[in-house]
Amino acid sequence: MKSNLITRQGYRELHDELDHLWKRYRPEITEKVAWAASLGDRSENADYHYNKKILREIDRRVRYLRRVLKEARVVDYYPQQEGRVFFGAWVEVESPEGETKRFRIAGPDEIYKHKDYISIDSPMARALIKKVVDDEAEVMTPGGRRTWYITDIAYRE
Repeated sequence: MKSNLITRQGYRELHDELDHLWKRYRPEITEKVAWAASLGDRSENADYHYNKKILREIDRRVRYLRRVLKEARVVDYYPQQEGRVFFGAWVEVESPEGETKRFRIAGPDEIYKHKDYISIDSPMARALIKKVVDDEAEVMTPGGRRTWYITDIAYRE
């Protein structure tokens, strides 16, 4: 099940995307559709069909963003979180083999635009929640159980 948690930054990014799609991009594409429709026969008009397809994609994304933003629960940073892994934390982990990873634990709707974000719903994030530096986290992966050691926790990038 997908959680509806989101960071303040993620909420702003999704809101800005919605704003851009609805107020700038959609009117531009609507204009192109109207222009292409005015040319006459729509059955063989590639501009008309292509821009109608884009318009449907915009509308689909707008509906999705409106629903997500309406249901989203913004989670802000609190000083009491310092030193422990919670939602919104930047975490650095190291495996016994010396492999290191650094990522931010964020909401499922904000991870796609950031390579270094993982979802709060992921097995890694679930294993790290409430841990402190030097704690060990056991993570079940498709390849089996992996151990990671927390080397750093921060709430600012």
